[in-house]
Amino acid sequence: MSQSLLIITRQAPWSGPGAREALDIALAGGAFDLPLGMLFLDDGVFQLASGQQAASLQQKDLSANLQALPMFGVESLYASSRSLQERGVPGDALALSVEVLDDSDLTALIARYDQVITL
Repeated sequence: MSQSLLIITRQAPWSGPGAREALDIALAGGAFDLPLGMLFLDDGVFQLASGQQAASLQQKDLSANLQALPMFGVESLYASSRSLQERGVPGDALALSVEVLDDSDLTALIARYDQVITL
């Protein structure tokens, strides 16, 4: 039986390689039918903001990778309500459908997974 994996992504899409690495791990795990979820926390919620213009920062756009997550079987997607609120990212304007969780729900979510990776 496969162990479940939760990937917590905490970096904005333009602040370094962490956001891309988290997506790469999720896509690879999904391709091998690994039971996994992805949590967007802290600045990681900026990855969910629609209308990003990565080219203006000379960065590669991650939106195609985000949209591919469900196609690779990664359908358990979560975001912190506090992180969204603190960063002014409206929950109804996200580029990807995620379950928005409060702090107590985040604790329960993390406890449900066998392994947790934070990037």
